[in-house]
Amino acid sequence: MTSPAPPARAVPLTCSGHTRPVVHLEFSEQQDDGTYTLLSSCKDGNPMLRDWLGDWIGTFLGHKGAVWSSKLSGGDAGKAVTGSADFSAKIWDTYSGDCLHTFAHNHIVRSVAINATGTSILTAGHEKKLRLFDLAKPDQEAHLLREKSLDGLAHEGVIKSVVWQRGDGENIAISAGEDKVVKWWDLRSMSKVSELTFNEPITSMERSNNAVLGELITIASGKKVFFIDAHKKELIKEHTLAQAPSSASLHPSLADRFVAGATSDGWVRIYDFESGQERELHKGHHGPAHAVSYSPDGELAASGSEDGTIRLWQTYPGRKYGLWM
Repeated sequence: MTSPAPPARAVPLTCSGHTRPVVHLEFSEQQDDGTYTLLSSCKDGNPMLRDWLGDWIGTFLGHKGAVWSSKLSGGDAGKAVTGSADFSAKIWDTYSGDCLHTFAHNHIVRSVAINATGTSILTAGHEKKLRLFDLAKPDQEAHLLREKSLDGLAHEGVIKSVVWQRGDGENIAISAGEDKVVKWWDLRSMSKVSELTFNEPITSMERSNNAVLGELITIASGKKVFFIDAHKKELIKEHTLAQAPSSASLHPSLADRFVAGATSDGWVRIYDFESGQERELHKGHHGPAHAVSYSPDGELAASGSEDGTIRLWQTYPGRKYGLWM
């Protein structure tokens, strides 16, 4: 009797190029030909765009400080917005690499968002303010989303993340602060419409579209990961993990697993969505994995690390896909 073949081992692809810690990752939407792009933010101040194989396309040059957040517009991802420690946000043409405009701020821009059509951006960070810019009038003063009880500020602490809700006519923004609060904002009235308070500081918040569960926000807070219906503002699932997650991402089609980085080590873990049990452990990084995200087709998960590299982990090892062909 022959022994069963051992399961295929996940061998990651390593994307080099950054010289300092990678702190955020953003995938584009999947194109008609099945391809997509990956945008990485790094403390070296040089956000990079890669194709679906992980190959370098280009670097956006112009920031003079760490880039904490980068986001892509919808459709063909023709525009990107970046937020930096140099007290600025920039909007870019992803085809030419040109900087279309620089938006000056008075402190570190920690998070940015762009709507699907690439006509407006949101910025937030250490000023504790949430700004809305119209890209058709880039020199016009920004609109501020503010809390009356906070003397015009949006949060009591640094705003760690802002996302643009794609549904509901793109009229809703969601922000997460060091004050442990997540807030929903109506961009028509420029006012808060709802909020959720957490027990631990929020490490990350990401928006995703899931084929099964719809539009979600995924929140890492303390040792927990929360999956929340972005429209109903209802908790779908929460799990307490053995290691405090740095960020988390739900599989976009199956909704049966999620990937998480860790603040304590360089390992990338895959967890079961229903039970929260660890399913896979991926070793390779030489420092904490700050950012993780699933590709839009769910075939791979990307992780960005303190070691300055991005690694691509195949969801189904052994399957012919991309550079694993």
